[in-house]
Amino acid sequence: MPLAIDKKVPDFVAESTGGGVRLSALKGKTVVLYFYPKDNTPGCTTEGVDFAAAHGKFARAGAVVLGVSRDSLKSHGNFKAKMGFPFELIADPEEKLCDAFGVMKMKNMYGKQVRGIERSTFVIDGEGKLRREWRGVKVPGHVDEVLACVQSL
Repeated sequence: MPLAIDKKVPDFVAESTGGGVRLSALKGKTVVLYFYPKDNTPGCTTEGVDFAAAHGKFARAGAVVLGVSRDSLKSHGNFKAKMGFPFELIADPEEKLCDAFGVMKMKNMYGKQVRGIERSTFVIDGEGKLRREWRGVKVPGHVDEVLACVQSL
């Protein structure tokens, strides 16, 4: 069943660079879940750096930022350490979260059709309800828009 704005997001458990994440354990906090295609690629690095730069503002607004891609925990650990990200990265190699949030799409890459993650961000409020979603995200200015949304909750 697709996720709907103002409806509860089903609880999930996922492996992350911090050990593990359970959505229900974050009750009372706003959760910013951003899906990105691949560690150590230009757009994904820029997006991560933008979220990292605004991390203090998200924390002051009571929000937890979590990045998600299909990369392995090892890849995530290296990416997080290299970039100094202050938030956790969720490894979703089996695409369970990707499927739950409907972010897998066919994309053109160098003239070939490939299946991959559509850059997307979701804001889940402290009660576990989906408040806002962005799909087909363009990186420039996106984090500021997400922060404004979080601060308005």
